[in-house]
Amino acid sequence: MVRIISDSTCDLCPELLEKYEIAILPLHILLGEEEYEDGRNITIEEIYAWSEAHKETPKTSAPSIESAVTLFAPYIERGDEIVCFSISGSMSASGNIMRMAAEQLEAESRIHVIDSQNLSTGIGLLVVEAAVMAKEGRTSEEIVQRMEELIPRVRASFVVDTLVYLHRGGRCSGLAAMAGGALKLHPRIQVSDGAMQSGKKYRGSIDKVIMSYVRDMEEELKAADRTRVFITHSGCDREVVEQVREYLKSLDVFSEIWETRAGGVISSHCGPGTLGVLFIASAEK
Repeated sequence: MVRIISDSTCDLCPELLEKYEIAILPLHILLGEEEYEDGRNITIEEIYAWSEAHKETPKTSAPSIESAVTLFAPYIERGDEIVCFSISGSMSASGNIMRMAAEQLEAESRIHVIDSQNLSTGIGLLVVEAAVMAKEGRTSEEIVQRMEELIPRVRASFVVDTLVYLHRGGRCSGLAAMAGGALKLHPRIQVSDGAMQSGKKYRGSIDKVIMSYVRDMEEELKAADRTRVFITHSGCDREVVEQVREYLKSLDVFSEIWETRAGGVISSHCGPGTLGVLFIASAEK
């Protein structure tokens, strides 16, 4: 049997994790001297409260080798194979930890580590597709090959309400953060070749910006793989999220529209009010 594992940055909701029997390896979140496991013993609200109180972006780190070995070992002992996904290698050592755990278990041939070259549900799109294939009885080799085909087609982007968290985390200059706040600028951040890149800059209230951002993707969305799309956010106004959902439904493209909350690691860096629409582009003809 092939088991699917992802690090916690895939930001999949509990319903999907349970439905497809996906196991999660949590990254760590450091609030000062205190260390927590993403999604296990710290809430997003607690992270934001600490960040605002200390005027810092929490530090995040890869899982420990020990936790990876503990998660992998029972599957290996039962004779299963594992396909596991990590956040982009340019953003974290999570994938390297998975490989080191495989070596420690002397199971390199049975643990297949995939660098998603992405983040959040940009990873989640791949993880769910792999889990569907595993339930269909596909081999690990077939799943890995399919993922290699899909990785370049994942479209992951989001708009942020505030540049403060990106600035505190070293991903945005102080001058840009100040200018963005004064001018009410909200950049579109997109993932390209495994790294975050700044794109179009929107101006105005975040509610209107989010809808402009989504509508700007209409042609891409209409040409997307029709299986599923994710609305992933770090705590947005309920009405805005529903507007995005209704807009996506109106396109009549996707069989599944999923809403997920960004996990602790992603939320720590992007801040509250961030929203992204993530999907897989259709195969080129």
